[in-house]
Amino acid sequence: MARLQILELPEGSGDDRPPFILVVDQCIPQRIALGADAPYRDYWHDLADKIGARGVIVTPETVDIPANDTTAYLGGSRPEFVVKLDGQDIDNAIDAAVQKAKDDPQAGAR
Repeated sequence: MARLQILELPEGSGDDRPPFILVVDQCIPQRIALGADAPYRDYWHDLADKIGARGVIVTPETVDIPANDTTAYLGGSRPEFVVKLDGQDIDNAIDAAVQKAKDDPQAGAR
């Protein structure tokens, strides 16, 4: 399935908003029949023009843009709280764990 990404470009002195390029990767190549009577219109360039992009890159390859990397937000770095229920009432144990997290937010990181 195709992915849409934004590649930010350096700002110029006359830019009212940061310029960018639309990057569409993992896209299945499109076959367009060209005839003498029909003008060729590129869907992706039309879309880039509508959203204000400076251009568009469309490729079947995977393009990784480091600025768009969101793996830091996926697990691993988030603190975890483990609630042990050694014969305790579940509701009271969860309430106690929530209160502990509110009292000491850094407890999960330790």
